[in-house]
Formats: sequence, structure tokens, C-alpha cells
Amino acid sequence: MPVFLSLLMLTMPRALPEPPSAGALALAIDHLQNTGRVLYVAAHPDDENTRLLAWLVGERGVDAAYLSMTRGGGGQNLIGTEQAELLGYLRTLELLAARAIDGARQMFTRARDFGYSKNPEETLRLWGHDRALVDVVRAIRRFRPDIIVTRFSTEGPNHGHHTASALLAAEAFRAAADPKRFPELKLPPWQADRLLENVSTWNRPPDADMSEFLRVDVGGYSPLLGESWGEMAARSRTMHKTQGFGSAPTRGTTLEYFAPRAGTAPTGDPFAGIDFTWARVPGSERLQTLLAKASADFDLRAPHQSIPTLVEAYRAMAALPPSARRDAGLRQLEAILVQAAGLWLQARAAQPAVGRGEKVEARLQAVLQTPAAAKLSAVVLPGGARVPVGATLVSGTPLERAETFTVARDAAFPIPHWLEKAPEPAFYRTEDPALIGLPDTPAALRVTFDVEIGGLPLRVERPLEFAATDRVRGEVLRRVEVMPAATATAAQGVLLFPEGHPATVDVVLRAGHGPAKGTLRPRLPAGWRSEPPSVPFDLGTAGEERAVALTITPPAGARPGGELELVTEVGTERAAWRLDAVDHPHLPQRSVLRPSRVTLVPLALGGTDRRVGIIPGSGDKVGDTLRQVGYSVTELDPDHIEDADLSRFDVVLAGVRAWNVHPRLRFAHDKLMAWVDQGGLLVVQYNTVGRRDPDMDGLGPYPMSINHGRVTDETAAMVPVRADHPLLTTPNRLVPADYEGWVQERGLYFAETWDPKYEPVFRIADPGEPAQEGRCW
Repeated sequence: MPVFLSLLMLTMPRALPEPPSAGALALAIDHLQNTGRVLYVAAHPDDENTRLLAWLVGERGVDAAYLSMTRGGGGQNLIGTEQAELLGYLRTLELLAARAIDGARQMFTRARDFGYSKNPEETLRLWGHDRALVDVVRAIRRFRPDIIVTRFSTEGPNHGHHTASALLAAEAFRAAADPKRFPELKLPPWQADRLLENVSTWNRPPDADMSEFLRVDVGGYSPLLGESWGEMAARSRTMHKTQGFGSAPTRGTTLEYFAPRAGTAPTGDPFAGIDFTWARVPGSERLQTLLAKASADFDLRAPHQSIPTLVEAYRAMAALPPSARRDAGLRQLEAILVQAAGLWLQARAAQPAVGRGEKVEARLQAVLQTPAAAKLSAVVLPGGARVPVGATLVSGTPLERAETFTVARDAAFPIPHWLEKAPEPAFYRTEDPALIGLPDTPAALRVTFDVEIGGLPLRVERPLEFAATDRVRGEVLRRVEVMPAATATAAQGVLLFPEGHPATVDVVLRAGHGPAKGTLRPRLPAGWRSEPPSVPFDLGTAGEERAVALTITPPAGARPGGELELVTEVGTERAAWRLDAVDHPHLPQRSVLRPSRVTLVPLALGGTDRRVGIIPGSGDKVGDTLRQVGYSVTELDPDHIEDADLSRFDVVLAGVRAWNVHPRLRFAHDKLMAWVDQGGLLVVQYNTVGRRDPDMDGLGPYPMSINHGRVTDETAAMVPVRADHPLLTTPNRLVPADYEGWVQERGLYFAETWDPKYEPVFRIADPGEPAQEGRCW
């Protein structure tokens, strides 16, 4: 009976590089002798210590995993305009790209990144303590780690998410072992041996006394890979490009510090004192001998010669009693056997998108690239049809077949599983236990290859892919996705109606998987009108697009809160989907479908006759919003402000983190200040300071120093210092209702010190804390 490599198990592999070198394969075979597991717990993408993860996997050979409480949708985006849930998807893919480099697994809970939190009490209240805890317990019982390591301390001050992640890990350390806690998980209890805190040094002075902590040197070097763990860690951490976390490699001694927090308290090496070998599994003596032989006899120039020993080891491992470690070892051995044989398996389609019920040709290829003995017995197509092949593979001779299958009527659209239901403000609503915690949604279309390697039957799964050749990037692969007949994507997520005037929404109609002839029917609340009321379309090929504009008119007295739904009708298919494309060079290309809805907001607004120059910031869409309400907006080149004619503008608006992402703005300071002296109005949105941007003194005409002050309560009162200040009355009078519906923090990165020439406008405070001020000159 063939062994089935299930996709869900392979979503969290001990990664081999793609394609793996003989050195990486040798290291993976060495690591087969190690059954140790370490779970690292923190709050967000980029919180993980990639140096430690790379060292644990590469040097110590343990199976390490990173449990991130959130997917990071509350962060910023330095490389694009994706925000909120779409940013969370990018950051999920960035974590997976990082793990593909450092070799660890990736896990999540359902907690949502709702923005900065000043204390863990707020975080746990919003996440829901018990439901966040059960997800951590679920991860522990599934992964069954020997050691749990937290990135953060259970004591503040710190980001509330950070502290909460440590508190939950400490509580779950005990709860996961208690059979009376969370029996609904239907997972056997598990007691990890110890809980450690990975003590940070970044917030301590360089000469801080760290003698009270345990330590390990993670700065080793792998001759098999040709790099240090610090070099690998830098490549891994640099995958967090949305957060601007490009990192320089390190070489030589690098110390990491630890404090025991629960369980066994080590006195030297924090990871010592546990038998990580197969000797802790009764009846594994033959397996230990075979794995040691495979490691000792491995030939870097002929990896296939290890296959007979690896096959024997596989059968010895399969004969052991079922356990999580045995099953993980089998999965790893299967991947190693495929790579040692140099067996290339692929499934391709001629188009990137297909429709439900459509007949699709899968072009299958198997190429044996070594003298290993291998057969292709059969392939299992999407939908489950098994096609016998019965061919012996010949080294260097591709075996190619074309097989047709029908896409299932209920095949999944490209919707991340945590977004299938609208999330709560602080928690995702994934309910399928099999999906909770998985980093990504499995590919909808997959092909299984039944192969024999060295006489051992295996089942190897591959996603059905589409390949395109880009002139710059070379071959670009992407999953073949199941798409609806058509999508309707609005350029604006929110449509504003100043003074009740009509507004225009721009919509891109796109054929999903083939020709699409139908009608766009905007669905509006009672009393609202669309012109035209419907739009017929005829798109001739898959991917063809047509831009249309709808003029939406509100009824008299309309209030915010309504929605426009963009419904497409193609034949009998009636749906409302918007399509967002994820396309960044460091990530796989993906599509994300979400409901096609636009929020409708009538508002009273005057003074829109002003001419505005925009200096774009990070992921900036403010200019588009200002255009919506009638301002004349011109985008300025941040690198050439010195040469720009600013006299044509009434206002220049610098976007979020503009000085962080456009360093040349520092050289435009004199030009901007001279324009302000002549009567111009310069509005600067927030910028941040840190180790990479320590100096923001050039933002204004007089000195100020920015710190990390925040007001995180979205409902905090905006208290005017002078109610009659012109900024609060002209051209529009601001009233408390104007600050309702805030999505995230009320304000952040306030100035700590101000020159007296700056005049306070607002005071804002979190409960029980000193007020932060916004000032003007």
C-alpha cells in the first residue's frame, strides 16, 4: 500500500532548499537522527529570532517551529498599498518565505493584529483569553515540543500583544498537559520538558551584565551549506520586506541568552539534558543503526547511493508504534528519498485560472536525474481519478503525459481560510479544526504521483501550476486557481459624497477563467441610484479586463453606513467578487477573492477648491481620497522637491512615513520651509524614529524630537486646546462626530519635545496616562 504524503502535513515541513544541494541533503540525513522539537512563541510576523531558529534546525538538528499569535495585518507596508487583511496575507507569505530559508515550520493562532496595545489585559480581553489560549494549546498538542521558548517576557512594559504571547505560552505549557483542559480538541495531552524565555539584548546597553542568564553561541558555520547561521538568518529576516526588515549577515560568535521559566531548569546549555535521539523510542535500535549508516556513508557526489539504506530506515521507522515523531520522520524521509533520487515531478496547465465544471488538461512530467531505480506507477488527478502509468523511469529521459480532468463543482476559490468569514475586530472566525493554525490554504488543484524509489512505494503530491517566462525574473510559477466567471473590483473601498453630491466609483470587470458575457448589476440601499443602472459586458478571453465608471447618487438626508455591492451575472452564475493580485518579487503570485462591496459615506465638506501637492508616503492612498471629494491633487516626486514649483499649491501633504521611505526629503527642508514662509500650508503625517532612522529633526521649521508615544484607544476624546483655532473651524468646523469610527490607534509617534514656537491644537490621552499633543506652527 503506497504511503500518502498528505498536503496538510506538508504545509509545515522541515524545509529543504529548492532545489536542495548535496550538502543540504547530507545535513537533512544527519538530522534524521534527531527527534527533538522546539516551539518558539511570539506575537507577530518578524518577532521571531531567525538566528536562533536557523541554529536550532541547522546546528542542533531539531524540528523547530514558530507560532505567531497574529498574521500582522495591523502593521505598515513599505513596499505596496496592501493594508489590513491583505497586508496580513502578504506577511503570512513572507513568514513562509523566511521559513523556507531557515528550515523551521510556521504556525498561527486565530488572533488578529488589531494594532498597538499598551498592556496585555487589553490584548487578552479583545482576543478573548480562552479562545486564544485554546489555539496555543492546540499548537502544543499537535507539535508536541520538548522545549517551548518565548520571545518576550511576561512582564512589561511592552507591546500588549508581545506580553500576552508570553503569558499565553506560560499558561499553555501547563494546560496542554492537563487532560481536563480543552478535551474538545480531541488531541492527547502533552507536557513539554521546559519553558524558556529568549532574553532580548536590543533594549539593553552594550555593556549590560548578562551573567545571570544561560547562553548559547548561535554564530556557527556550516561547511555543507557554505554559510554561517547568521548569514542564513539574515536572508530569512530580510523576507519581512513589508516592514523594512532587510538585515545584514553576521559571522562569528553570536550569543543568545535564556531564562528558565517553568519545568526542568537547565544549569548550562539551555537545550541540553533531553535525549533527542531515537533511543527514547522503544524498539528503535535497528532504525538508529540504519540512520547512522546513511549519515556516515553519504556521498556528496552520488546521493542516490544512499537510497537502499534510506529505504531500509524508512521500513524500520514505519514499523515503530504510531506517534507524531514517527510520522514526521516518515514525511521527512520521503522528501529526502525523492531528492536523493534526483526525481523531478511536475504538473502544469496551459492557463493560470480555470472554472468549476471545466475540463482541464494537466501536462505531467517525471524526470529521473540520477541512476537510481524508480518507477511511476500511476497519477491521481484533481477530483480523485487514478490513471495507471506503470513505467520504469530512465535517467535523463523525461516521461510526459497529458491527462484531462473535470474541475469539481465545489472546488475552492482562492480565499485564505481565515478570511472565508468576515473576521471579528480581534479574532478570525476559522471554524474547521483541520485548518485552524495552518499558515496557508492548500492549493485547490493537486496531482498525486504514485512512485517507487528503490522498491519503496510513495505518494508525492504536487500543486497544478502555470508557468510563464518573464524577461527579467525568468520562469515564474503560480498555482492554477479556480475562479468565478467574472469579478468586479472597485478602485475605492469607501465612496465619499461631499454635500450629498453624486460620486463616481471606478470598477474593473475581469473575465475569470474564459470568455465572460454578462451584466454588472450594482446593488444599492433603498433610495440610492446608479447611473447606468447596469452595465452589459462581453469579455473575450480569460483575464481580459474592462474599466467602467458608475455614478452613484445618494437620497436626500442619506447617512453613512450603506454599502454598494457589485454583482456580476454570467449565464446562471450570479456573484459579487473583487479580485486582488499579490505580486511581489520575493513572494509567490497569488490571487485573493473577497466580497465586492463599497462603503457609502455622505458627508458635509467645504473648502475643496484648494490645490494640493502630495508627497507620497508608505502605501499611501490619501491622494485618491482627496480627489474623490473634489480637491485638485498633484503627486510630487519625493526625490526632486528641490526643483518643484510649489507656488502652484495651497497645501502640500506629506504622507505616512514619507521621511522614512524617501531619505532625500531631508535635503528639501529649506525649500519646503521657504514655501511655508510665503504662506503655504505643509501638513506632515506621522514618521517614526528607530535604529535605522534616528534623526527626524528636519520635519518642521523649529526643533522637535519624535518618540514612540501612542494613543491606542480609538475612542479617546480629541480635546481641543483652543476651540476657536482656525485649524478646527476653517474651512470646516470639526465636531466630536467627525472622530467616530476610527479604525486603529488614535495617534502615534508623537513629538516628545517641542520648540515653544509650536502651538498645541489637540490633547489626546489613553485612560490613566498623560496627554499627547498635536501642534502646529
